[in-house]
Amino acid sequence: MTATTPTDPTATDPTATDPTATDPTASVLTEPADARRVPVSRGYRFELVKLVSQWRIRLLVLACWIAPGLFVAGVSQQSTLPADTLFGRWMHATGWAGPLVILGFAGTWALPLLTSVVAGDVFAAEDRLGTWRHLLVAVRSPARIFVAKTLASLTVILLLVAGLVVSSTVGGLVAVGNQPLVGLDGHLLSPGDAAGRVLLAWLAALAPTLALAAIGLLGSVALGRSPMGLLLPPIVALAMSVAQMLPLPVAVRLALPTYAFISWNGLFTSPAQLAPLLIAVAVSLVWAVLATVLAHVLFVRRDFTNPAYDGSGRRAITLGVLPLAALTAVTVAVVAVATPSTDSGIEQEKVQKSLATAFGHLYRLQTGQLHRPAVTEAQLKATAACTKSDGRVAQEGAGNDWRCVVSWRLPGVPVTGTAIYQLDITSDGRFVADGDGPKEVNGYFLVRTSTGDAPNPLWQFDGNVDLLDTH
Repeated sequence: MTATTPTDPTATDPTATDPTATDPTASVLTEPADARRVPVSRGYRFELVKLVSQWRIRLLVLACWIAPGLFVAGVSQQSTLPADTLFGRWMHATGWAGPLVILGFAGTWALPLLTSVVAGDVFAAEDRLGTWRHLLVAVRSPARIFVAKTLASLTVILLLVAGLVVSSTVGGLVAVGNQPLVGLDGHLLSPGDAAGRVLLAWLAALAPTLALAAIGLLGSVALGRSPMGLLLPPIVALAMSVAQMLPLPVAVRLALPTYAFISWNGLFTSPAQLAPLLIAVAVSLVWAVLATVLAHVLFVRRDFTNPAYDGSGRRAITLGVLPLAALTAVTVAVVAVATPSTDSGIEQEKVQKSLATAFGHLYRLQTGQLHRPAVTEAQLKATAACTKSDGRVAQEGAGNDWRCVVSWRLPGVPVTGTAIYQLDITSDGRFVADGDGPKEVNGYFLVRTSTGDAPNPLWQFDGNVDLLDTH
């Protein structure tokens, strides 16, 4: 009887011990951590070249560096200005109004779309092309791939934003000139001061832009080749813009990352209304960090050996939507406790104070334009008495039913001057004051300025109510 020796399957089948013989991506997960991995810097350059080589990215770069300047220069020379846009009524007077008009438009439409095209597609494109296996074999580290793609997306987004800033600023300065800018409380900002505040406003807008970019990364990772990842940033931005129009408490507004697209208005008052802006920027940055971390977790945990991968399904909800919803709830609670912001923030006393301050500054501006004797705000002692819906409702909240009577005194004149204004106040505290007589004070007529004829500054003007002001 002959004894038999058990055979070793590995002697004839190398795949039994070497899974990479059939799956080249398996080595990515089994090799030592630093074996033959491509440095992040090289991966970053590779991903950046891939992005800027796409025709749509090149077109966006050209558009962002050319179109805003042409738009601002063209509109500044028109007889009709976009007065319904913040600072639009001053585009004839100073080149520094143009970048702020572009910023208002960009925060609502342009920046969400830009982050969508860049960050919302950077991972999904590999799924559609089926190139993950080749990329992993070359780089040999999912984590480094994620970092390289994230940094490349951020670089392109910063390049696009820089184009919007530079182009709109150059267009305004070339078309109109380096003139003082009228702030939201009516006081004049010197050209240097205006330049600094315009730059700060755009820097503040970078925070919500980064938050939307991180949401785009999260959608691109979690939803795979689905086009919903590409649409996620503009959908989120649109939903939050609609929410900002609703009569929500201030704490809820500040808890939304896109509020920084609005709160930069506070930079153009004296003193600056910094509290809402700083809170909004902080919230946006926290959103950006959390969404990026969630995208990283989903990415390094995904199964790259499955060629039919099409999103993470339930994990996209548990590691994507739920943490961001929890962050919103926590932020609302923290802001509500830290600040007196459980109501709309638009109160009768605040409206009266803001209107009287703006009127006093603009009255001085009108006095200088009409070559009348100079007067100071202290001498005017302007006050305002405002009522909402003729006193039939609570004297607070947004609406176009505010009616105000402004009173002031001139040195040597025994009679108190009065002027009537109709106010349209939006939920974010911005208001438009429309003069309703007497016509020689706040009616429509042209005054001659150093930049040409301009409407009476007391006819219509913008203002801002500090929603967190406790004074």
